[in-house]
Amino acid sequence: MNLLKKVLGIVWIALGPLVLFYLIKTGMSEIAKKPGIDTKIQWGVFIGVFIPIAVGIVLFGYYALKGEYGAESRTPKGNR
Repeated sequence: MNLLKKVLGIVWIALGPLVLFYLIKTGMSEIAKKPGIDTKIQWGVFIGVFIPIAVGIVLFGYYALKGEYGAESRTPKGNR
C-alpha cells in the first residue's frame, strides 16, 4: 500500500503542471480564435481559479510521496 501511495504521489506531482500547461495552451488557442474581451475574461478566470487547484494537487502528491498520509502520522508522538 505504501508503494501505491508513493507511485500515486509521483503521478499527482506530474499531473498538476501538465494539466495547467494544457489549460493555458487551450485558453491561448481559444483567445486566438475569438479575441474578444469576453473570451479573455472567461479564460482568465478559468486559469486563475485552476492555478491554486494545480498547486494543491502537487502538494497532495508531495505529501503522498513522503508518506504523510500513513497511520503513523495520525497518531500523536506521545501516544506511541
